[in-house]
Amino acid sequence: MTNRTELPRQTRRHLLATAFCAGATLTLPGKPQAAGRPTDIRLLGFDGDILMAAGATLTISPDGGRSWYERPTPTPVASVATHPARPGRILAGLAQGGVVVSDDGGATWTARSEGLVSGEVTALTVAAGNPDMFYAAIRGDGLWKSEDAGATWALAMDRPWLDEAERDPLTLASVDLETGMGGIWIYAGTEKGLTRVPDCFCRWQDVQPGNAMDALVAGDIPPAEAPLPTDEPVLSLASALTAPSTLYVALPSGVWASQDGGVVWAHKAEGQGKAIAVHPRDENHVAAILDGTLKLSRDGGATWTAIAAA
Repeated sequence: MTNRTELPRQTRRHLLATAFCAGATLTLPGKPQAAGRPTDIRLLGFDGDILMAAGATLTISPDGGRSWYERPTPTPVASVATHPARPGRILAGLAQGGVVVSDDGGATWTARSEGLVSGEVTALTVAAGNPDMFYAAIRGDGLWKSEDAGATWALAMDRPWLDEAERDPLTLASVDLETGMGGIWIYAGTEKGLTRVPDCFCRWQDVQPGNAMDALVAGDIPPAEAPLPTDEPVLSLASALTAPSTLYVALPSGVWASQDGGVVWAHKAEGQGKAIAVHPRDENHVAAILDGTLKLSRDGGATWTAIAAA
């Protein structure tokens, strides 16, 4: 009898990863596959009216959480981003490195990582005023920028320096508020709190009253009357284009909201916060993961309705 060595079975994940290493476009089923309610949700987002939840896979709901459809992605997703001016375009930052982009709501995905350093993509955002400008935070490296919808990338900024060390952004948001130096802000949530940088990338700053020039002139500013807790990581951050001064964050202590660009904060929900997303056209329509449960608010966090176990 002849001995035969059985080759390792090529798993779906292995095939997906191989395709993307080769720069191929991955085509998934033309119609979303029906799925049960998502579990182990780590990320939330809105693609227009469609709610997205990312855990082991990317799952979408077109009807506010009543039904869900699976949109498999190449490898585990570490970050997601969308822009209302490009409905159907979803960016996914991969835990194993690289950015993939779908322009059809997740049916097909294309690698967009040319020039991007390797490493987990911990956070992604799209410029508020330019849907083809992407920003990606790479663990242990810095903030990277693409001006051509991910075709090419270049380093934009080192990581924020907070509490005597560089910190990885855990979440990013492009916030359409004037900096006083031209352009708008990129906000970053880190393990040591919230920071921001003008998109001219001069330096990271604490969130203070006024613009970047005011902060440079004034130096240290007394703490805000109602700041975020200083001993909690900012796990997720969201801003709506319709009301850029309105921000939401998810912390271990729950959901917090600001109406003035992040200077003064109000505690909107108790519980272990993990993820937050705000509808791009309605700053009062918010989704959050609290104590492992997906909840929705239609009144800016005043009241919440549980949608699905997560």
